Amino acid sequence: MASDECTECAGKSSWPELVGVEGTVAVETIKRENPRITTVSIVLEGSVVTTDYVTTRVRVWVNENGIVTRVPTIG
Repeated sequence: MASDECTECAGKSSWPELVGVEGTVAVETIKRENPRITTVSIVLEGSVVTTDYVTTRVRVWVNENGIVTRVPTIG
C-alpha cells in the first residue's frame, strides 16, 4: 500500500522557502506548484489536527499574525 501512496505524491512535496511568508500567499504558491494537491489548509499554531497521512493534503501552520511557522509538507 505504501508504494501506491507514493505514486500519488508526484511533484513538489515540501516548501521550506515559505516559512516566514503570509499564509494565504503560501496556499496559492503550493496550489500553483503542485496541482495534485487538492486540500491546502491554513492551521493556527496550537490547533489540534488528525495525524493521518493524506497524499493530497498540505497544512500551512501559521502564527497569530498569519505568518507560516513550519515547513509546509504533503501529509
